[in-house]
Amino acid sequence: MKNPEWITPDWPAPPNVHALITTRAGGVSVGPYASLNPADHVSDEPQAVRRNREIIRAALPNDPHWLQQVHSALVHRVSSDALTVSEADAAVSALPRQVCVVLTADCLPVLFCADDGSEVGAAHAGWRGLAAGILERTVEAMRVPGARLLAYLGPAIGPRAFEVGPEVRAEFVAADAEAAAAFQPVAGSDKYLADLYFLARQRLARVGVTRVYGGDFCTYSEPQRFYSYRRDGATGRMASLIWLDKTP
Repeated sequence: MKNPEWITPDWPAPPNVHALITTRAGGVSVGPYASLNPADHVSDEPQAVRRNREIIRAALPNDPHWLQQVHSALVHRVSSDALTVSEADAAVSALPRQVCVVLTADCLPVLFCADDGSEVGAAHAGWRGLAAGILERTVEAMRVPGARLLAYLGPAIGPRAFEVGPEVRAEFVAADAEAAAAFQPVAGSDKYLADLYFLARQRLARVGVTRVYGGDFCTYSEPQRFYSYRRDGATGRMASLIWLDKTP
């Protein structure tokens, strides 16, 4: 059963597409991981993580295809029921009841679906992944053109909280001069405030994805609702999940 404090994406997805995003609510972890941490790589108690995954699993049609995320542009295509942990930062699937999932705590989760309900995907896009092209690679891995995709931008660190160095700005601007609009200088320093949502929308538009929803959260500024690595250091992760209940 879905916890009422979790997020159901508000987007015009086809009826056979289902998605949810967990928050901190509803789990058993304690301390900095309180309470629904499903990440097994953050020094939380393994038993608590297993129980949290069971709680999430109760709201799903199947076990999720958990990834080993490495801030890359690698995309895993789910082609069977086999639950192998793949090193990748996105997953896509056209199979019913196969749950794609990414974990985040400030990085941007992006959910995708074809407008005919034939395919879904989930991508983990921090600034390194965005710069590496994870969103473009995810769109390429899906079997429909970008113009036929919908995207939903889940909870990430907001543009008033994400401070980065000049090297981050330089990397994006070198790839696209228009990316400069996503960086606002911080007075009295060489730092910038970066807008992950803006950068994601810009890169999605370049590959034809213009129907983009969400993008109005800030994990850093809502400590009771969201985990934030930038704010807390030791912390848990939110899960962004998407699946088809049947083929169209």
